[in-house]
Amino acid sequence: MKAYVFPGQGAQFIGMGKDLYDKSPIANEMFEKANSILGFRITDLMFAGTDEDLKQTKVTQPAIFLHSTILASVLGESFKPDMVAGHSLGEFSSLVANKTLSFEDGLLLVSKRAKAMQKACEKSPSTMAAILGLDDKIVEEVCASINDVVVPANYNSPGQIVISGTNEGIDKAIEMLKEKGAKRAMKLSVGGAFHSPLMEPARKELEEAIKATKFAKPICPVYQNVNAKPSLDPEIIKSNLVLQLTSPVWWTQTVLNMISNGATSFVEVGPGNVLQGLIKKANKDVITEGAAF
Repeated sequence: MKAYVFPGQGAQFIGMGKDLYDKSPIANEMFEKANSILGFRITDLMFAGTDEDLKQTKVTQPAIFLHSTILASVLGESFKPDMVAGHSLGEFSSLVANKTLSFEDGLLLVSKRAKAMQKACEKSPSTMAAILGLDDKIVEEVCASINDVVVPANYNSPGQIVISGTNEGIDKAIEMLKEKGAKRAMKLSVGGAFHSPLMEPARKELEEAIKATKFAKPICPVYQNVNAKPSLDPEIIKSNLVLQLTSPVWWTQTVLNMISNGATSFVEVGPGNVLQGLIKKANKDVITEGAAF
């Protein structure tokens, strides 16, 4: 069985999607439609902007979403997923790819999500850090012991967790986790504490938009971030998506559950190859590849 997976924030690069735009009439039309929906030419920033342009959350998230969903569309008949999943932002891409959301509605939700997260970041200065080489339970215990907002945010692969919280709390956690034997404990270059309680204002704002959006029955199960379980029920998918911003991304468990349910190969659809690496760390025997255009 074939699983298609969709990357999240951090996979972006200047020039992403330009080959699609130049070579595929379908892609060209979809990119131009996106420019119109967003009210600015995001293609200019994606194809020839600066790194600083692309690092803005309000640009990064729609840019990655567009690259992933448009690539999936261009693949046409060869895009035949038995199951899908996306890492954080990538979950929205996966829901367009499996027909739960329309391309237009997915883009509007991603744009709303990006702006809401940006506002939450500005309201509560915060950050994230990658922790490598420790058991999940040790990281969880250290986070719980700190008298500040610090939580596990992304369970990326065995021995790799990203934590999220206030600047002071993350500094304390890094120090304590190094003492516990972490191979690496380093801050990430992000705008705030994604997938933590500090994103509650953004969650509330996005909830209204999600509830007002039509979710259709998907063509295949989506494994969602908040519980790593498959779903075909539009209402369950919608509820889980609302919870995503303040809940951890259970990526390791998602991959293992997909494999348990029959996935033998994973295709990463979108910029970069980060997810392929994480999947191999979870199970070195499965086949991983990038979507070829």
